[in-house]
Amino acid sequence: QVQLVESGGGLVQAGGSLRLSCVASGRTFSNYAMGWFRQAPGKEREFLAAISRSSGGPYYAESVKGRFTISRDNAKNTVYLQMSSLRPEDTAVYTCGATSTPVSAMWRVPGWYAYWGQGTQVTVSS
Repeated sequence: QVQLVESGGGLVQAGGSLRLSCVASGRTFSNYAMGWFRQAPGKEREFLAAISRSSGGPYYAESVKGRFTISRDNAKNTVYLQMSSLRPEDTAVYTCGATSTPVSAMWRVPGWYAYWGQGTQVTVSS
């Protein structure tokens, strides 16, 4: 089992920045690729970014490329999502996930993640 706990969400004005953190416990963090997803009310879970076990990649959705940066610190069992130039449409619950698949093309697919955090709310006001 891997337990994931996100933090860092909140209310921010459009154009602002936030850094989300996801701390893992349980099994060896460095054995998993990590991804960030978000889900807005009435919408499906959306892939944002993923990073390999050794910080390779990373991979981004077009909607956030150039604005969001994923990184990880295996010594701290933590993956981060630095978000800048935030827009009202970025409002959602942001969740991190852990996957053991080595196939990077699968990291965009929620079904390939075995473990999820509870999510943190990000609200961007206009």
